Amino acid sequence: MTKKSPNPVDKFVGSRVRMRRMMVGMSQEKLGESLGITFQQIQKYEKGTNRIGASRLQNISQVLGVSVSFFFDGAPTMGGEVAGFAEDASPAYVADFLASSEGLALTRAFLKITDGKVRRRIVDLVEALAEPAPAA
Repeated sequence: MTKKSPNPVDKFVGSRVRMRRMMVGMSQEKLGESLGITFQQIQKYEKGTNRIGASRLQNISQVLGVSVSFFFDGAPTMGGEVAGFAEDASPAYVADFLASSEGLALTRAFLKITDGKVRRRIVDLVEALAEPAPAA
């Protein structure tokens, strides 16, 4: 028997729950207490292992102070959509990065920098560090 992998939309919604929870500085335990469930259940939601029901998602959105639609912004499509003038959804790695503690900390700190030139130099530095070293 093969293990069923989580649905991409469930994983995406879970990552958005994690990202928002981290943005407001709330622990999995605290969110679980607010919802009357265990932190282990929150972990399963955030990984996409367990689907979040509609009423539970509504409760999560209230506790985290966002609309339910927040959890679906940029979600992967399941086909059948016609491409129009809309922008492409952000690649999954962007959501994964923003849902990580490092990504969130970096984003928060970067947004506090008001000097545009300094921000540009930081981007240049990160891009230089990310480039592979030339072969010797």
